[in-house]
Amino acid sequence: MASVITATNSSGLTTSADNSGVLQLASGTGNLVTVPSVTGTAMVSGNMPAFSAYPSSGQTSVSGLVKILFGTEEYDTNNCFASSRFTPNVAGYYQLNTFVQGSWVNSEVAIYVYKNGSNHKIGLDLLIPTGGLNYGVGMSTLVYANGTTDYFEIYLYSGASQTLGSAATNTWFNGSMVRGA
Repeated sequence: MASVITATNSSGLTTSADNSGVLQLASGTGNLVTVPSVTGTAMVSGNMPAFSAYPSSGQTSVSGLVKILFGTEEYDTNNCFASSRFTPNVAGYYQLNTFVQGSWVNSEVAIYVYKNGSNHKIGLDLLIPTGGLNYGVGMSTLVYANGTTDYFEIYLYSGASQTLGSAATNTWFNGSMVRGA
């Protein structure tokens, strides 16, 4: 059996029994919120990890595969981001996004999301033509994290050395929880 909890201006909180099997929160004016039955952890905004970070300074990328260093946090709601690594402390599904800008000339460039030290997803992989202009590569992906040991990092492959962008607007890594496991 479930209960309906009602808040009214005159009597405060009142409860009444029903047989719906769900929790309902109601106001005295008829507004009703139904909380579905769940198994596991019910998510509220206070425990859904989210972060955003960018480099503290320009990083010179050597030719080949290199981990991108994100030394400045814009926000980190659950203290899950450190040492250029996102380690969610709540099991669930996470939307991760990244963008890296550089001045590549006639070079192949690719961006990767690494999970637990291995390639998990590859983003844009392209050949930059000659010209020396600032180009960027980015990606967005939905990933699962177990909430204890899984972690995520961003890697970049470049066919030539260059200095990467370091402003919060042109090289960044962010993510947030979409739903619990």
